[in-house]
Amino acid sequence: MKSKITILFLLFIFSYQLEILSKDFKGAEYRTKLSYTYGRFEVRMKSAYRDGMLSSFFTYYDGGGGIGNWNEIDIEIMGRYFDNVQFNTITPNQTNHVAHKPMQTSPHQDYHTYAFEWTPDYVAWFIDGIEVLKQTGAHIQTLTLPQKIMMNVWNPAFENWAGVFNPDALPAFAYYDWVSYYSYTPGSGTYGTGNNFSHDWTDNFDFWDTTRWDKATHTFNGNNCDFIQENAVFEDGKLILCLTNSTNIGYVDLQPPALLWARASTNKVLVMFSEELDQTAAENISNYVITTVTINSATLQPDLKSVELSVSGLVIPSTKSLVVLSMKDNSIIPNTMSARATSIIMPQPLTFPIKINCAGPAALDYLADLEWSKDTEYGFLDGTSSNYPSSLAISGTDEDSIFQSDKYGMVTYKIRLPNDNYNVKLLFAEKYFDASGSRVFDVYFEQNRVLTNLDIYSQVGKNAACIKEINNVNVTDGILDIQFAEKIDNALLCGIVITPVATGLLDDRNINDLKSFKVEQNYPNPFNGETTINYSLVSADNLNFEVYNILGEQIFFENLGYVESGFHQYQLNTASFSKTPLTSGVYFYSFAGTGMREIRKFVLLN
Repeated sequence: MKSKITILFLLFIFSYQLEILSKDFKGAEYRTKLSYTYGRFEVRMKSAYRDGMLSSFFTYYDGGGGIGNWNEIDIEIMGRYFDNVQFNTITPNQTNHVAHKPMQTSPHQDYHTYAFEWTPDYVAWFIDGIEVLKQTGAHIQTLTLPQKIMMNVWNPAFENWAGVFNPDALPAFAYYDWVSYYSYTPGSGTYGTGNNFSHDWTDNFDFWDTTRWDKATHTFNGNNCDFIQENAVFEDGKLILCLTNSTNIGYVDLQPPALLWARASTNKVLVMFSEELDQTAAENISNYVITTVTINSATLQPDLKSVELSVSGLVIPSTKSLVVLSMKDNSIIPNTMSARATSIIMPQPLTFPIKINCAGPAALDYLADLEWSKDTEYGFLDGTSSNYPSSLAISGTDEDSIFQSDKYGMVTYKIRLPNDNYNVKLLFAEKYFDASGSRVFDVYFEQNRVLTNLDIYSQVGKNAACIKEINNVNVTDGILDIQFAEKIDNALLCGIVITPVATGLLDDRNINDLKSFKVEQNYPNPFNGETTINYSLVSADNLNFEVYNILGEQIFFENLGYVESGFHQYQLNTASFSKTPLTSGVYFYSFAGTGMREIRKFVLLN
């Protein structure tokens, strides 16, 4: 009986191993045989650019003891971001300390040298020799266990973190040029911070050194692929880690590009493919057909996976399809896609001022939060929403409901905008921590850092509105990219307000689009001191501007005189009310012309 139980148990274990090692996708992991404690760890690599996967360089303790002994230091390059690198220390009980760093260039399109220094007092990360992040504090003192050096490529099951994986994008390859290890020798080293590190070895990956490295053959929960030895390949002095389907394994590309979607904007159509393209094929306009629309040029974009078509005769909105007759990828032996067609997504431009509630539903005059996609005009790529009770009072604002929720763990928020200059307000409120230094992060617009070491609590305290305005933000590619780089704990965001830079007559708008006399909501609102009001006229008229209090009493009047047709802006300054000083409260403003009047409400905060 005992032997039967043993056999059944072994059969169960064997069948379980077959199950977990029979996933649809195959990845690779390369790891040292030895483990290391403290030192400087360096790699020169080029990551794989595919949504839903990552390429890594890290150290990890695999000596057992469960999550209570978890020790790990990571460089993880997520394929969903074009220009971002993730760093992390994972300490006992699998506690993450994640941070991101936007890059001026893409980690996927060229080799970069990445490194981290692990000492008893800090872990610091470097990109191309420049320190970009340092973690200190009590959690660093828990990183004491010896760790193996590892590299892998895999597709996580967690879409909020990694993005949506598309099998049509396979295969994907991460390239590793070399790895170096420097031991920690304070006071006697010749390399690294303070010359506290000494070179021990470098592997140039000319071959598989089986005395130093193993190729992994396992998987784990949350990993949608198996690691197989065949997907760790050496070629031309490089280690190439491959993510493939289960049929075409190894360093081979037999799959043509796939047409994913096409999206219109004014006189343009952006076409997205699943992988990097051959430039000649991508820029051949004869490969694209849109009925009754003339395609003037095709330009391969910096991501090498999208093509911008310059077109004439495209009416927005309308129902149109794009046919791509042929497309090649940029493989050594190119694969050619057969003819494909897709409906062209039409834009639904946002109305200024654009106000977004970044973690909740539509409220006040704010838009509801959305997840970014090809179909949306704005949205988040990541992060988690938290909502606090509606009874929680937020000081410094009368828009409590916007500040009562936030998106934390933010990396990227995107908004589609016409190419122009904008003033952008970011809304924050610290509702969790009770001390300064608990949450610190940077914010980047269009890869330029605009906020450094933002500590909400230290600036306004807890449960208080913190509003940061960044002016004259130049958008040149039709999308405002907002990126967050954590220093301590998670970055968060409550809301976004975007207005065009005031230029008086708004010549960049098309007067033919005017249908009626229109007065827009002032911005900012609420305001203190000065606010801007956009309005438009179909035909020229004599206008008056008036302000009324909540009792209906006129408290301000200005004759604007003869105003030409078109788009205009009015600057309202409360200094004009010197005869009747205004207190905080609700007021109404009105533009009145010949037989027409528009009234709106504003809130003044003194």
